[in-house]
Amino acid sequence: MEYNKSLSSCCIRTGLQSCAGFPSVATLPPSLAVCRIGSLPITTLPPSLAVVCCVVVMALLAGCSNDDFSDLTRYLSEVKAKPKEPIKPLPEIKVIEPFMFKPDGLRDPFKPLEQPEQAQGIDVSAGSGIKPDTSRRKEELEAFPLDGLRMVGTIDMKSSLWGLVKASDGTIYRVKVGNYVGKNYGKVIRIVSDKIELMEIVPDKPGTWREQPASIVLTE
Repeated sequence: MEYNKSLSSCCIRTGLQSCAGFPSVATLPPSLAVCRIGSLPITTLPPSLAVVCCVVVMALLAGCSNDDFSDLTRYLSEVKAKPKEPIKPLPEIKVIEPFMFKPDGLRDPFKPLEQPEQAQGIDVSAGSGIKPDTSRRKEELEAFPLDGLRMVGTIDMKSSLWGLVKASDGTIYRVKVGNYVGKNYGKVIRIVSDKIELMEIVPDKPGTWREQPASIVLTE
């Protein structure tokens, strides 16, 4: 018995036919069927058993080709039978009225601003000469606006009358003539039993200042 060692497929031979496509295979006895991979014999079967094996394999392959779509068909039928949900209407689109810009009577934003009086030849420094002393050190009561201060009494010290002023933070301060109070450079000019008189310096025209009297009245 000879075998073709170059054969790399499985060959089945019966007494009726030889391996198709491999004419160089050695002749085997008709009573044997040899399955070979390369030069290694796998098994030797009688012809009747080989035929049975072929029939079984063909039956299995035929079973794989039997497509059963009954489940899919039933599912599609159920989906189609469900009631369809109504489609929500589109949101209402609000109509926005167009805006028309009317520049009549308004300043042209592309034109430069008017020049200050000083640039037009007017000497704004000329005037009464009144101006605050910004070089001096600020006093404690200048941190509070005047309407946040209240006079709560007076005290006589060394033949001088001092005023007692309560700030918005609850602290009581002593002031005398010459002290500064409030945010407008208010200078204490007189203290009496029921009020403290001040002279403030406030802005007037551009670049000028003016004096303005003010007072802190005693509260009950």
